[in-house]
Amino acid sequence: MPGQTRSAPDPTGPRPTGLDRFNGMPADEAERALLACCGSHHWARRVAAHRPYPDLDALLAAADEAAYDLTPGDLAEALACESLTLLPEGAYSAAHTALSAAHAAYESRFGHVFVICLDDTAPEESLDQVLAGIRSRLTNDPDEERILTAEELRRLARGRLTRSFRPAGNCAVS
Repeated sequence: MPGQTRSAPDPTGPRPTGLDRFNGMPADEAERALLACCGSHHWARRVAAHRPYPDLDALLAAADEAAYDLTPGDLAEALACESLTLLPEGAYSAAHTALSAAHAAYESRFGHVFVICLDDTAPEESLDQVLAGIRSRLTNDPDEERILTAEELRRLARGRLTRSFRPAGNCAVS
């Protein structure tokens, strides 16, 4: 129309987001992104090597398969990258001493930080869930605890992958 100016289309097009962005990353960048989800280099290389993923479910299936194959060394590497379980604001002041003691007892027994996936736990129940988890898992023998720890790491990685690479516009509620 006369008198109207139109801006030129962006020659680069829209920037990919979520899984599309992940699929298009160079391998080393994809591995770094995956290491934020699980600290095992072997796991990250394996998941990155199978790109492109057609959808988030395919990525999660590949991540699960790679997690099931973690060696004790891979597991130790991933655990070294984990920190204490984050709880909702204010939860630490209510039971800081009990939580600190429970974490210390767990680390003393098993030699690594306690990990637990709280994705399906209401924030107000997180502290109780962590304390109950540590207390119950302190009775495990080291082999049994290694299996449970690997499963919790797998669940943590799934949640992190979902939050990091869900398709644009898909705002799942956790």
